[in-house]
Amino acid sequence: MSAIWSDVERRFGLLVESIEGYGVYMLDLDGRVVSWNRGAERIKGYQPAEIIGQPFSRFFTIEDRRAGMPDKLLAEALRAGRTESEGWRIRKDGQRFWAMSSLQALRGDRGEAIGFAKITRDMTQEREARQALIESERRFRLLVEGVVDYAIYLLDINGVVTNWNRGAERIKGYGAAEIVGRHFATFYTPEERGVGLPAKALATALSEGRFEGEGWRVRKDGSRFWAMVVIDPIHDDDGRHIGYAKVTRDISERKAADEALKASERQFRLLVGGVVDYALYMLDPNGIVVQWNVGAERIKGYAAEEIIGQHVSRFYTPADRASGAPLRGLSVAAAEGRFECEGWRVRKDGTHFWANVVIDAIHDEKGDLVGFAKITRDITDKKNAEADLHRAQERVAQAHKMEALGQLTGGVAHDFNNLLMIVSGQAQLVRRKIGDDPGLLRSLEAIETAAARGADLTRQLLSFARRQRLQTTVAPFAQRMGGVRELVSTSLPGNIRLEVELPDDLWPVEVDQGELDLALLNLAVNARDAMPSGGVLKIAAENVHLPENGPSGLVGDHVAVTVSDTGVGIPSDILRKVFEPFFTTKAVDKGTGLGLSQVFGFARQAGGDVTVASELGGGARFVIHIPRWAGESGAAAPQLTDDQAAERGDAEPAQGASILVVEDNPDVAEVAVAMLEQLGHRVRVAGAAAAALRALQDGEPPDLVFSDIVMAGDMDGLGLARLLKQQHPRLPVLLATGYSQAAEKLGAEFPLIRKPYTMLDLHRSVNSLLAGARNDTQNNLVSIDEARRDRAVRAGRVV
Repeated sequence: MSAIWSDVERRFGLLVESIEGYGVYMLDLDGRVVSWNRGAERIKGYQPAEIIGQPFSRFFTIEDRRAGMPDKLLAEALRAGRTESEGWRIRKDGQRFWAMSSLQALRGDRGEAIGFAKITRDMTQEREARQALIESERRFRLLVEGVVDYAIYLLDINGVVTNWNRGAERIKGYGAAEIVGRHFATFYTPEERGVGLPAKALATALSEGRFEGEGWRVRKDGSRFWAMVVIDPIHDDDGRHIGYAKVTRDISERKAADEALKASERQFRLLVGGVVDYALYMLDPNGIVVQWNVGAERIKGYAAEEIIGQHVSRFYTPADRASGAPLRGLSVAAAEGRFECEGWRVRKDGTHFWANVVIDAIHDEKGDLVGFAKITRDITDKKNAEADLHRAQERVAQAHKMEALGQLTGGVAHDFNNLLMIVSGQAQLVRRKIGDDPGLLRSLEAIETAAARGADLTRQLLSFARRQRLQTTVAPFAQRMGGVRELVSTSLPGNIRLEVELPDDLWPVEVDQGELDLALLNLAVNARDAMPSGGVLKIAAENVHLPENGPSGLVGDHVAVTVSDTGVGIPSDILRKVFEPFFTTKAVDKGTGLGLSQVFGFARQAGGDVTVASELGGGARFVIHIPRWAGESGAAAPQLTDDQAAERGDAEPAQGASILVVEDNPDVAEVAVAMLEQLGHRVRVAGAAAAALRALQDGEPPDLVFSDIVMAGDMDGLGLARLLKQQHPRLPVLLATGYSQAAEKLGAEFPLIRKPYTMLDLHRSVNSLLAGARNDTQNNLVSIDEARRDRAVRAGRVV
């Protein structure tokens, strides 16, 4: 039996030793440690060898030891057999922990005291959590008590008030002592109590977990207020229902504001419903019509029951729907708050009207998009009136502009003056080369070629300006067009088919046959260039009677000549510019920009007009209206003869300067070189600004640079002159131009000679610049040779 008991004791000792969550140890009657388990070692930090034999009082704080706490616990355990305590205890490393301890007195077989058993548990974390909960509850009570805008109070399961905060006192007027213990039905109106609303509210909260509502409530003084009420059931940890939490807020002001808003909205709906000149309606965020006024019904033709629930895109044209215009308008309004535009809209019957549209985004109190307000006004009449006024203003402005351009066209174009430069220059050279030498023959050929080109250019300029005298004749239009097919076909490639439709009964007209042929040829050439891959060119004529408000105000009988093509078309932004002189979209050297100007001038001088219609990819259609001749056929005015004057002043050429001529037109360069050589100078030629800069680095530095302003390339003559002024400040530069605006931009920055210039003009300009280059700081004179040597030294060459 003793062996069994010994084995049990051994096992019990092992069990105690293995417990780590509790410190389990034995004390003798004096309170000294006599056993020590692993839990005690983990909690208190002592090894058995360190603590056995030591008084257990060392685990207590100094304050507790001074108060005799260890001895009191031993005495209490001897007296009562057991005692429990909580408090701060000390680990070996001096740290404190909150301990829950049990001290049990041990007695022998005869009942005598033989020691104590002590169990200690570290409760620090539990105590901290409990303290945090206590603090949280304290703060929550303070929070609830401090809230004055909400009545927050508790009810028991029967609806009796059990506590009361300051907000409840302020809102309802009862002090805590007055209301605690009374049923919360006190706050309801007699009508609501009569129908059992308080009990229903509690039942709903208990069954659904929450009750929320609004209604009239009664204060202590009998006054009423509009309340927003929330009731939540409260359950304990075991899930038992123990009462209700009730929150009440006085929202009387909001209620009044809501009522005022509803009244305002009602009045607004009446106002909107009575507006008949504007379509006022609402859309949801997806663009679905949700509201419709009388004005919308009148303007668009739909009754409310027909359109509510339909998408706003129904009012747009098919083209606008295909381009995404409806959604784009809503997107802009949503992003920017507002969208406004004008455009064509479609009524129920399919007719179109021009509308002014405003879309405003509507947001709720939280800023979320809830829909759109859309206002549409039919401004078709206004649009038509504005269009009529705009067309009239455009006609007047175009007439004024064309008249002004006609007065300014002669002699201002760069190409025109270059041609005249060749003519006049070669003429002057011929006068100095009497004989049969080849150079004279080449000059004569150049004169003839340039004169022919200049004559053609002059003719078109004067035709546009309507300042040349025409040799007009009167004949049936079909007779005049007899050779048009042969005239036009010679300018067309094989991949373009020419169609000519000319009825025999076309009315007679009075025109210059040469100008008519040239106008048709210019239109044919333009059509040809617009059809690089081939196509159809059609020339047709018909008798038309123009009513009031015809093209440019023409009225009465006219022959309409139509030239149409199937080419690339003309962009809308340049359509109104096509008749302006020198306006062209063609590449350099592919046209002068005067072809359509000649057509315009011919039509106007014939008493008619020309119009154009085109769109990209749809070809172009030009229509010339020529008035019907009302008299009899006869001869027209005599042929215009040109007065020509030749300038024959001679100048003695200067001698010896090295001049670099910069000119991108070879013919003009040839004239300039010949003139300068006649004046006794040595000349080199560069065809562009870049070539001129390279020439300055090679060979002998020039004494003067003579450059045209308008040149192709990255740098024009003015840019070259400014660069030379920086790099070679003592190198004279003379500029030439036939373009007046270029001279205006130049100002007094550089000396300028205008094309066409004479040899005398050139002689004077060159001599003036070379003389200025000879000045020095003492006597303002420096020899050309000195200047050359100075430039050569700066260029790094040895002289």
